[in-house]
Formats: sequence, C-alpha cells, structure tokens
Amino acid sequence: MNRFKRWTLALVSFSVVALLAPYSQAEPLTDKQQAAVNKGLEWLKKNQVKDGTWSAGGQNPVAMTSMAGLAMLCEGSTVTQGKYRDSIRLAADWLMKRSMKGGNRDGLIGNPDHPSESGRYMYGHGFAMLFLASVYGEEDDVKRREELKGILTRAVTYCGSAQSKHNEQGVAFGGWFYTSAAEGHNSDEGSVTVTQMQGLRACRDAGIPVPKEIMKKGFEYLRKSTDQQGGVVYSYARGGGGVAAGGGRPALTAAAIACLFSAGEYKDPYIKKWFKFCENQNLLQGGGIAAGNRIAFDEYMQFYLAPSIYFLGEDGWSKLFGGEKGTGVTWKKYKANFFEGVMRAQTADGSWQGGGGWSIGPIYSTSVYCVIMQLDNNCLPVFQR
Repeated sequence: MNRFKRWTLALVSFSVVALLAPYSQAEPLTDKQQAAVNKGLEWLKKNQVKDGTWSAGGQNPVAMTSMAGLAMLCEGSTVTQGKYRDSIRLAADWLMKRSMKGGNRDGLIGNPDHPSESGRYMYGHGFAMLFLASVYGEEDDVKRREELKGILTRAVTYCGSAQSKHNEQGVAFGGWFYTSAAEGHNSDEGSVTVTQMQGLRACRDAGIPVPKEIMKKGFEYLRKSTDQQGGVVYSYARGGGGVAAGGGRPALTAAAIACLFSAGEYKDPYIKKWFKFCENQNLLQGGGIAAGNRIAFDEYMQFYLAPSIYFLGEDGWSKLFGGEKGTGVTWKKYKANFFEGVMRAQTADGSWQGGGGWSIGPIYSTSVYCVIMQLDNNCLPVFQR
C-alpha cells in the first residue's frame, strides 16, 4: 500500500502548512547530489552490524541505530520494500527488543545498563520513538504491527512519566533530562527535550495516542527557556526557574523551531523570535560546514534547522516577516549553499567523519547529512511540509 495512504492522520495534521508554505513540487537532487547521498547510504549499509545495530565506536547504539535507520527511510525504502529494506528491518527488530517491561522503566526503549546509556538513556528513547513510529506505518504483518503499536503506546506513556515536574520551589519545568524524572532525576535539558518532542510527534502522526498535556508542557518549556535575545538556553531549571545564565544556544534554538513547525504551530510568535536569533547568529544561509566556520554541535543544529527552512519553502519567510515571495531565507538558497559544503566534506568512502566537537562520529554525521539531503523526498510525516 502506498506510504501516503497509510499516513492519513499525518496528512491531515500537515495540511495546515498551507497557511505558511503551500506545497510545491520538490526539485530533484542533481546527479552529483544524488551520488553523494547514495554513497553515504551505502557506507551506512556496509557498516551495520549483523545484529542490526550501528554505534559510535560501541557507544550509544540505540540512538545511532535509530538515526541510521531514519536516513534509509528518507530514501524511500521501508521495512517491507526498497533497496534498504533488510537493513531497516534488522534495525527495527533490534530496537523492538530493547523495549523494557515492568517497573518504573516500563516502555523505555533502551538499555540503561549499557555504559554509554546509563546516564543519558532518554536520548536513545526519543530517537527510537521517531524511527519506530516511522516504521510502524509501513508494517504489513498484522502480528508485528500490533507488537509495534504496543511498544510505541508504552513508550509514549513512559515519556510522560519521565517528563520533569514542579521542583520544591514550585517552579514548573515541563522538559526532559538525560534520565527520567520517575527515577528521581527531576531536571531538564533542552536537547533531550527536543528529542522527546519529535519522537512523540512521530508517534502521534502514526496514530499512536499522545496526551495533549505532555506536548503542551513541552512547548511551554521551550518558550519559557527563551532569553531576551530570542535564544533557547541550555537548561531552564539551572537558572533557578528563570532563563539560565550563559545565553541562548544556536543548536537548541534551531531545534525548538522544528518542534513547533512539526506540530503545526506555524503562527506562534516564538517562531519569529527563534528565527531572528538564528539569523543574528548567521546560521540561516547554510553556514557551518558550508562556510567553513564550524561551531559546536552544528551537525545536531542542522538536523533541526534544515527541516525548519524546508518547511518555510520559498515564501514562508516573507509571510512571517514581510517582503516579496522569494526574499529572505528560502529552502532553495539554503539547499544550494549547504549541500555544496556537505559534498566537499564527504570522504572517498562515502561517509562524513564528524568529530571535532561537531558530532560523535561518522555514523551520526553520515546519517544527519543523508537525512537533510533527502528532505525533498517527502517520505516521513515528521519532516513533511
């Protein structure tokens, strides 16, 4: 069955994007761009372990497996068809087995006993929800589909229990931390929060019930974590219930935009604040790897910034800030600039090596760039216009 017929709920939710950027026929990748993507995906395929996993040198297997799987889903392959079908199936099988049962970790997708996950298992949980929710819509086997539904339903419930609560001073957080609030870790951190929000959104798009209150508190957390310059700070809690010292983080601000956009919140005033902050940081023209002025975590930043600009299309910026169609920031301009920089940085074997404070290694970097370069394929609801 066609992917888009399966994602009825997703199409309904994303149709509201016409208020911002009417759908236009995507421009196909150039031969050079497509070749770069193909080499990247083939490198990922060759580096998948027999059990279905990818990792960063043995570290963070849940998150890395989910990210690499997403890159293959963006190509158009699914768990049942396409050139990367077998790789996607293996990854899904392994992640499904990581769904924990019982106790205060019931529904967690991960392995908190793994050394690299014990102190930050919520990252893996969020990315696993995103990947498995994207797989769920294409699963034809009735038994496996029901199993996936149960895993994702429990994962959403777990996510709600892990969300930070009021602290002793009565300050409401609403975000997520590296570990669960249900285990006494009642704090918050911006990047973990965004990861959960995107995973929850993918579940909702797939038809898995997600309580509105969980999402509402997450959105409010991002708004409260915005400083006077329009940037989202590292942690709301660490500022004593106000905006933390140290200023807004470009990566977190870009990620916050993607969260509201993917939820259909196109007219939220914070969208404009966050975009202006990113503009003032010279991030919106495909900087970083394209311009040769890398900043910390810029691959993470582009993973969220690129979909946000993709959502803008060619006239979203002018609708937000005024001006004629095609003025300001557009997907076409960003794509032309950023993709050139990305292709220059690709190694001969097809991977992107990452590191240097920008990412945690080639699996992550290659997955990120393959996802970004395939946004025009319009395959996954969470990345659709």
